[in-house]
Amino acid sequence: MIRSELLAPTRWDDYELLDSGDFEKLERFGRYTVARPEPQAVWKRSLPAERWREQADAYFVRDKRSDERGEWVCKPGMPAQWFVRYRSEALDLRMRLGLTSFKHVGLFPEQAENWEFIARQVRRLGVGVPVLNLFAYTGGASLAACAAGAEVTHVDSVKPVVSWARENMEASGLDGIRWIVEDALKFVRREVRRGRRYRGIILDPPAYGRGAAGEKWVLEEHIDEMLTLCGRLLEPQGSFLVLNLYSMGLSALLARTAVRQAVGLCSEERFGELYFPDRFDKSLPLGVYYRFVRE
Repeated sequence: MIRSELLAPTRWDDYELLDSGDFEKLERFGRYTVARPEPQAVWKRSLPAERWREQADAYFVRDKRSDERGEWVCKPGMPAQWFVRYRSEALDLRMRLGLTSFKHVGLFPEQAENWEFIARQVRRLGVGVPVLNLFAYTGGASLAACAAGAEVTHVDSVKPVVSWARENMEASGLDGIRWIVEDALKFVRREVRRGRRYRGIILDPPAYGRGAAGEKWVLEEHIDEMLTLCGRLLEPQGSFLVLNLYSMGLSALLARTAVRQAVGLCSEERFGELYFPDRFDKSLPLGVYYRFVRE
């Protein structure tokens, strides 16, 4: 079965997209509201800029010398770190947030739809199935797989980010995730040589990145090799794969074609965009996904 879908998570009590526009977004994470850049918010904001400033507990100001870095301007009482909780029928996860110099807060809330899919697949396959999470960041997908009973291997090249993911595991009352601080492509090459197999693989690659030893990752240059190697690691039956892409200009159809050529056939597949609507019914796209299942 092939299905194309737009997915917006509906189970978040601790997250809300309040407004978007003028290349920014205004978001509530738990008790606190932040305003930060968003390159896909090409329309006009619905609330005046003054209202944003009034509502935001923290406002990201981009460094004029950098496209990525900047600093947060915070109101009194805004903490450097705080926690949010994601609860559904299947999951109960608690994650720490923090204000980083790259505008991120340690969480991509639109990924909750993929967390639910991962939890369903792990429960379908059974307790103890091995799941590999690559470019795993602060571990939302790792937590979802672990909570459902998987043996999770979490790979990211940035040691402080892996430590952050471990904090999230502990805050969620979970245990047993295997932590790997390494370049994802280097790790996958070695796993193929070892003859390892996984029942689930999750990939969340950036457009650009650096490995733990300075290895250079460029999505368009390396994604085909990465997917081909993942095809060799993934069990031919009773398995699943999730691919997320955030780079502007890359489509869900591109993701589907790349996976199908490199990894092979499947029993069921879905692909499309992840998004959130704001309070004014403007739909903000936040990345594309491709998911497949092998029975």
